[in-house]
Amino acid sequence: MHAIQKILAKACGQSSVKTGEIIMAKIDFAEVNDLYPQTIYSFREMLGQRVWDKDRVAFVFDHYAPAPTIKAAQIHKEMREFVKENQLTYHFDTNAGVCHQVMPEAGLIYPGMIIAATDSHTTTHGAFGALGTGVGATDMATIMISGELWLRVPEIVEIQINGKAPQHVMPKDVILSILGSIKADGAVYKAISFTGSYVDQLDVSGRMVICNMAVEMGAKTAYMQPNDKVLEYVASRAVRQYEIQYTDDDYSYSESHIFDISNLSPQVAFPHSVDNVRSIETAGKIKVDQCLIGTCTGGRIQDIAAAAEILKGKKIAAEVRLLVVPASSEVLKECVRKGYLQELAEAGATFATPGCGPCLGAHEGILAPGEVCVTASNRNFPGRMGSTEACLYLASPATVAASALTGYLTDPGTF
Repeated sequence: MHAIQKILAKACGQSSVKTGEIIMAKIDFAEVNDLYPQTIYSFREMLGQRVWDKDRVAFVFDHYAPAPTIKAAQIHKEMREFVKENQLTYHFDTNAGVCHQVMPEAGLIYPGMIIAATDSHTTTHGAFGALGTGVGATDMATIMISGELWLRVPEIVEIQINGKAPQHVMPKDVILSILGSIKADGAVYKAISFTGSYVDQLDVSGRMVICNMAVEMGAKTAYMQPNDKVLEYVASRAVRQYEIQYTDDDYSYSESHIFDISNLSPQVAFPHSVDNVRSIETAGKIKVDQCLIGTCTGGRIQDIAAAAEILKGKKIAAEVRLLVVPASSEVLKECVRKGYLQELAEAGATFATPGCGPCLGAHEGILAPGEVCVTASNRNFPGRMGSTEACLYLASPATVAASALTGYLTDPGTF
């Protein structure tokens, strides 16, 4: 069996599972973000009294942090009350950051576990050798009551990534290139196993970027075999023991896609689809109004450091807004300590609260009709960041920083 199948087999108490089988799996951790008050309402409609395990459920305020409207403030109030009623051990309020970032930082994610969360980008946790998947409010209410969820064992697809990326090419460029090839519907309800020499040496941040965007191919979950960097990270933070590390040696995949990124150039996803990808050389001179570095895909220390390296001692273009949204308060504090935020501030950047920021089109930098944004976030659908008449271009933090300097979509290799 593949590591993913071994995780599912253990979770349902079986010796093995096979593709297509429906199982009832025990969930190791469940997380609810502030987009889903319906989770609480469904919990009560199902006559839930207490969550199944107060140490294995967390609420994270990241999409509306801090609350931009009275309605959002009311949602936060109701969720805080639920947390208090159930005496939950873990609650990440508006000072914490994006759920996918704060949970690993808090030591809640480890190899071999199953995490379900009310966010499609929960595939991020495949970076740690965990099985992460997004669920809706009703399924989450069921989990909070029982600690279990039915799952269909997915078909497993290999995406093998080999080679060493050129200096100015980031993990975001790698996954955009793959998306351009496999397309947005290329892995619907499949699991993606990322392998290859590039993945083997990749740091925690880069792994999280790639697994994060697996869902943009329709994937149910993503997986990477933990390397030493992951194991060291988890060991330094884990709040509970984990016993089993699963391997996928010699597994026969349903399909394999092989990529060599040794000569890859920076990539850009054009409006209005994540798989409408072109290399920066063929992008043309596209004027931008706003540049965004941040969120769960592009707001980690390495991302902000890459931008600071390009922008240090320079000023952004006069008619451009550069918005920086750290993925968590831990990232924010580390970037302050290293001087990155000072360098970005002197270049003309605007900073927002750690969290999702304008990525969902709710607050902290949404776009007007006709405006153009180049962003390190993960989706560029119409209306994703405000007006349905705005245009979003997905790129790496380095490309975003370079574009902020010139006012046009720009190759970071220029700097």
